[in-house]
Amino acid sequence: MATLSFKGKSFVQNHHLVVKYHELIPKKTKSLTKKVSLNDNLIIHGDNLKALKALLPTYAGKVRCIYIDPPYNTGNEGWAYNDNVNSPMMQEWLGKVVDREDLTRHDKWLCMMMPRLKLLRELLRTDGVIFISIGEDELSSLRMLLDEIFGERNFVSIIARVEKTASNYGTYFAPTIDFVLCYAKDVSNLSPFSDLVDESLYTKIESKGNRKGEKYRDDVALYQSSLDTRPNQKYFIECPDGSRVIPPTKYLPPNEIAQPGDRVWRWTKDTYLANRELLVFKKSSKSPLLDEKGNQAKWNIYTKSYLSERRREGTKPRNFLDEFINRKAADYLKKLGIDYAYSKPKELIGYFLRVIKTEKDAIILDSFAGSGTTAEAVLALNKEDNGARRFILVECEDYADKITAERIRRVIKGVTSAKDDSLRKGFGGSFSFFELGEPIELENILEGKRLPSYLDLARYVFYTATGDEFLPEQVDEDRHFIGESKEYEVYLFYKPDLTYLKSTALTLDIAKTLGEYTGKKKLVFAPTKYLDLNDSELLAKHGLKGIEYCQLPFEIYNLRE
Repeated sequence: MATLSFKGKSFVQNHHLVVKYHELIPKKTKSLTKKVSLNDNLIIHGDNLKALKALLPTYAGKVRCIYIDPPYNTGNEGWAYNDNVNSPMMQEWLGKVVDREDLTRHDKWLCMMMPRLKLLRELLRTDGVIFISIGEDELSSLRMLLDEIFGERNFVSIIARVEKTASNYGTYFAPTIDFVLCYAKDVSNLSPFSDLVDESLYTKIESKGNRKGEKYRDDVALYQSSLDTRPNQKYFIECPDGSRVIPPTKYLPPNEIAQPGDRVWRWTKDTYLANRELLVFKKSSKSPLLDEKGNQAKWNIYTKSYLSERRREGTKPRNFLDEFINRKAADYLKKLGIDYAYSKPKELIGYFLRVIKTEKDAIILDSFAGSGTTAEAVLALNKEDNGARRFILVECEDYADKITAERIRRVIKGVTSAKDDSLRKGFGGSFSFFELGEPIELENILEGKRLPSYLDLARYVFYTATGDEFLPEQVDEDRHFIGESKEYEVYLFYKPDLTYLKSTALTLDIAKTLGEYTGKKKLVFAPTKYLDLNDSELLAKHGLKGIEYCQLPFEIYNLRE
């Protein structure tokens, strides 16, 4: 596999590992829900790299689909590199707008994308997929970067999309398309994709047999080109008037022995005999079939394609999309009263959600949220099929409340001027709004600086120590219990209070309150300890077993490989 090289790569390859966990601060007044919760639909305002890291304890390995629309890096977007990486060169990049004259703009873009893509991959389920919209400027670089992070074998497709129908920009060709790259976390876990079926094509009603009353279409040709010899798929079929027809052949008069270059029936003769009732015979003056003398036949033959089967099986989606242009999205936002110039059509994201057949309780994430298109696509699909999918949006710009969240408020409550009945009534649903807070600096805990809440520290401690999903409902603060993994029962002795931290320790009496040994080690986090866990005689005397102590804040980093 080809290797992608760019300035700063050595500094950002593992940068996502050293990004600090940050608190997520709930904002009730900006939310649209009875109870603000991290288990609700989410809109998070803050730097998306830090926000993705903050989401790991709750959502690692749980996201079914990611759609992102990062800067295309055309040099006209006004984005700036803002990741505080420990490199003099990259410190020089901070806050400087990337324009077309910037000779390092491709390096900066790749340095920005690499840690975010690595965190996004961690958030995906094993059968999860990511869709990334991109333009010509970074298409090839992004493909190579994704091959490196997701693995070349997990490439799914590059989808070309018509983004505008007219353009006079460009030097040689006027650009009217962009692209969507699709990768899987593990392609071996993916089910086949399928597109929606156009039911308007099924206009005929079956009049007999066990399919009586069912809709069907009959415009699927029965014959196909042959690239090799298939002698059992060339034969005569009898028509309603008694004449017999055969697929086109250059050997006349026709016979039932296939020759190289002949066309053949799509079915073997046995399949044809068993399914003759599925054939549709139509008189045609343009039939490609031949009669027994080698003349043009008077009949053409089709097979019935039933709607119930197509609904179930679907069709393979195309990798060229021409119905989701940006102008429609811009016009739609104006009707919503949302002032936002650049947006993808909600139908585009809805199309992807249908194609991959997202379950009704799936989680969909967008970390370059913009106007909130992904959230509306999720809500619209839920309204359509009574689903309970959840969205997670991350937006770093100041308009996260006034544009991103406001759009979602309006479509949830309903837009009275909308022509669409569902939108006029409102899609329903809720969301919780969070601001990215301060980093959880464990080295400051014993000094009483910027102390996180019990739940925030428990979330960080549990995930960092075990790598497993943190479940807030399992927390029992009175028992100091914060959850269990396959190996550990985890306990946290902590309060956001300096006096408590200076006076709290793991003692013999406290160890006795942890309960009997169940086969899992008891992992105890506390500021200090006054119990010798190496004194096997003492521990045996009091029936204590399997206790491991971790001092806040130092030991937590060493537990996971």
